[in-house]
Amino acid sequence: MTTETGEMRATTVKEPGILSGAYLWITIGACALVFLGAFESLAVTTVMPAVSADLDGERLYALAFAGPLATGVIGMVAAGNWADRRGPVEPLYTSVGIFVIGLLVAGFAPTMEVLVAGRFAQGLGSGALTVALYVVVARVYPRELHPAIFAGFAAAWVVPSLIGPTVAGAVTELWSWHWVFLGVVVLVLVALLMVVPALRGLAHDDGDASTPWAFGRLGWSVLAALAVLGLNLFGDVPGVGPVLAAVAVIVALVAVRPLLPRGTLRARRGLPSVILVRGLAAAAFFGAQVYIPYLLTERYEVSPTLAGLSLTGGALAWSVAATVQGRMGARLSSVIAVRIGTVLVLIGIALALATATLRADAALIIAAWIVAGTGMGLMSPRTSALTLALSTPETQGFNSSAMTVADSFGSALALAITGVLFASLVSVADPFTAVFTLAAVIGIVAVVLAPRLATREPQPVEV
Repeated sequence: MTTETGEMRATTVKEPGILSGAYLWITIGACALVFLGAFESLAVTTVMPAVSADLDGERLYALAFAGPLATGVIGMVAAGNWADRRGPVEPLYTSVGIFVIGLLVAGFAPTMEVLVAGRFAQGLGSGALTVALYVVVARVYPRELHPAIFAGFAAAWVVPSLIGPTVAGAVTELWSWHWVFLGVVVLVLVALLMVVPALRGLAHDDGDASTPWAFGRLGWSVLAALAVLGLNLFGDVPGVGPVLAAVAVIVALVAVRPLLPRGTLRARRGLPSVILVRGLAAAAFFGAQVYIPYLLTERYEVSPTLAGLSLTGGALAWSVAATVQGRMGARLSSVIAVRIGTVLVLIGIALALATATLRADAALIIAAWIVAGTGMGLMSPRTSALTLALSTPETQGFNSSAMTVADSFGSALALAITGVLFASLVSVADPFTAVFTLAAVIGIVAVVLAPRLATREPQPVEV
């Protein structure tokens, strides 16, 4: 009996965790890569007003945000297909390389056009990196450790949302916005070096070569990205701008359709509406968020550091709300959580609109983003849960991919349209009122469609 108890204790002690010797460095390195990707995404929101002023790039302001989201969709589709065929090693190395090139191009950019090109590369690499890391987790970690490593990834996203905007603002004030890009390069390479030893155990052809290249989906993702980029570049051309913008929006929606479950764009009840509401909420939230630091620095002459704190409040509220809804579990219906969340996002955007329109105290917009962040923290985890609950085992991969694409594409398209509005109105009206109004309209649509999420059983995917 004593011997058996001792053996059981020994077995318990030796149970490996994600920070045990076998997984320590890849865990730290993988979480660091996620952290740095998240930091860069959030940091740019804070420093872009300074970048725009320095490079005289007001016209391309929105494109610097929408472009990476659009190219990220291409990266997600390509890396997923590549990993299925050859394993995650080649996509991971390639995605990190593209991301680093994008950082260098943006960091040394002499013009706004060059900086935007660097941002495109960052988006392509970051989108591919996310998918490649998830496949690495599946190949390296045993199934029982998956919840722990994904919790690490979640924390790696939350921490930058709390400190990233403030740190980026401080770096910009103390040195230059260039270092927000260049300073990350060395850290990314160090993080990759931590991952390399574990990748050596994976064959470079650790996949199924019989898996066909998804040229169709890849082509549609490229077309969707080009339509979003075209909307940014040509939507404000005098005379024909509105026509070109309308054509670009139609092309983008047609192109994204094959990447989503059938019925998504028609708000079919159940899973399609879950995906659609997720995309609409992201579009409304991020379409407004990028202009909050811009409004604070441009109109209220707030420093980049303090402007970044406005986003930190929203990120903290997002984190707290996500934790609360997680602890409530089944006591809070997922459909109810999403409905409450979308309403809070709309209220936050409406308060931001009131701040811009009435030129109210800057404290109002900071409070507004705490409300909006709370809404996103409630609804985002529950749309993820609903997506899995409404999926069969055979459709979990496609549906999870569709949810990610909806996130990125919805945000990219909203940013493209708000960018056209901002650029066309900057000299004749209040552009901030216009972009917050559009975000509010998108938020209203999300609120209206949220009740359509409920359904009774998993649904087969229809492509």
